[in-house]
Amino acid sequence: MTLALITDPYFYIVSVPAVLLMGVSKSGFGSGFGSLAVPVMAMAVTVPQAVAIFMPILLLMDVLGMAAFRKDFDASLLKFLIPCGLAGIALGALLFKLLDAHMVAGIVGAVTLVFLAQRWLFRPKVDSVPPPKWMGAILTATTGFTSFIAHSGGPPINAYVIPMRLSPVRFSATMAFFFFVMNLAKWIPYALLGLLDLRNLLTSLVLLPIAPLGVWLGVWMTRRMNPLLFYRLVYVGMFLTALKLLSDAFG
Repeated sequence: MTLALITDPYFYIVSVPAVLLMGVSKSGFGSGFGSLAVPVMAMAVTVPQAVAIFMPILLLMDVLGMAAFRKDFDASLLKFLIPCGLAGIALGALLFKLLDAHMVAGIVGAVTLVFLAQRWLFRPKVDSVPPPKWMGAILTATTGFTSFIAHSGGPPINAYVIPMRLSPVRFSATMAFFFFVMNLAKWIPYALLGLLDLRNLLTSLVLLPIAPLGVWLGVWMTRRMNPLLFYRLVYVGMFLTALKLLSDAFG
């Protein structure tokens, strides 16, 4: 009888850092780094399997993140973001079996680099206006879509929300509640697609104890970080994520 659990040591060597990266990102700190988690785990398993293994882990991380920032989120911003993100989730569910995950990775990486280049070449002024809502709707729907395909939804929504210059805690809290809704919406489509099998779920349980450590570490840094340094580190995370995603797309 075959054990219904991944036992390959190499899988856990790459997966433990991947879960820590996702946990730190779920706290809001360096949120660009979260998109690296699935590509890192996919060094040992397929992308769809890595996405499925992360599902229970993400649920725990989302709950911990919301508990840490339960009084700090921007409710009005969430009312706009959540419907757009759910539209992207629905599109991802419809196209999941038709799209190559590497193609999606390349698109997300390219969009991220364009945003970073724009921020570098045309730096915002103190009195600059926030991005238009139509752009926010497109970027947030893109986040829902790429989040469904490969849990790599951070960069597009960062491109919309970061220019609003929220405080680190408010930014982190809003992202925690937004991604909780996004990840909760994935469960039924993932089950219908056959991704949530016993092997993946048992493997998730083995990795689950690492999740609180990553979230705690991220929350600790978020509450003590200078806002300017905080966003600079987010940009670094987004840049590294973009490079990794483009490497996956063309490698």
